[in-house]
Amino acid sequence: MRINVHAGHNPAGKVACGAVGLINESTEARRVKDEVISQLRELGRTVYDCTVDNGTGQSDVLKKIVAKCNAHAVDLDVSIHFNAGAKDEKGNGKTTGVEVLLYSNSSRAYGWAEKVCQAIAALGFKNRGLKYRPGLAFLKNTKSPAMLIECCFVDDRDDVQLYDYRSMASAIVYGITGQHVQELTETDKAEAGEETPTGDKNALYRVQVGAYGVKSNAESMKKKLQAAGFDALIVQA
Repeated sequence: MRINVHAGHNPAGKVACGAVGLINESTEARRVKDEVISQLRELGRTVYDCTVDNGTGQSDVLKKIVAKCNAHAVDLDVSIHFNAGAKDEKGNGKTTGVEVLLYSNSSRAYGWAEKVCQAIAALGFKNRGLKYRPGLAFLKNTKSPAMLIECCFVDDRDDVQLYDYRSMASAIVYGITGQHVQELTETDKAEAGEETPTGDKNALYRVQVGAYGVKSNAESMKKKLQAAGFDALIVQA
C-alpha cells in the first residue's frame, strides 16, 4: 500500500498557519503526521510526506500540497488537521470530538475514513462521523482517494486533556491498515544454549531498532523507546 500523508497549513508562527486554542493545530498536526508516517513505515507501507512548510498564503499552501500529493501514484491521500469552534476552554466534561471529511459519499476513501473515525472515537472522543466537503481544494483536486482527518478540537479542554499524539497516530494507522505497531516489551529469556558467555560480565550489547531517512522519524522512535523505559541514542551514519 502506498500512502501520501501531510499535516495541514504552514508551521506555527507563519502566515496561513492553523487554528490556535489550548493547543496549536499546526504543531500537533505535524507531531501526529510524523508518528503516523513512522508507524506506517514500520508496518511495511510506502509513505510520502507531502507537508508544506513554505507557503506564501493559504491558497499557495493548498496548491503546493496538492502538487506534492499528485506527484505520487498512491492508494490513499491523508490530510491531518485539528478542529476549532467548540469554544469550551473550561471544559464541560464532554469531548466535541473527531470527524473525517470526504469529497462525497461515493469517495473511494469512504471505508478508510469510517474506520479511522471509529478508531479515534474508541480513544474516548465523540464520533462526529463523516462529512462531505466537495469544495475543499485538497479533496477536490487530488487524484487519489483522499480524506481529511479533524483529530479533535483545539479549543475544547476535554478534547485536549484526552489527546495524545502517539495514541492519535496509532488510531489513524489502525483505521487505515487494521494493524497496530507492536509495542516493545522486555526481551524474553534466551533458550538454554542460545547465549554464549563471553567472560565479561560487564559487557553491554546494543541492538539497533531502525534506520530512518527523516530525522524527525528517528526522534519520534527515540521518544517511543524512552517512554517504554529503554535507553535510546540517535547516531548519524
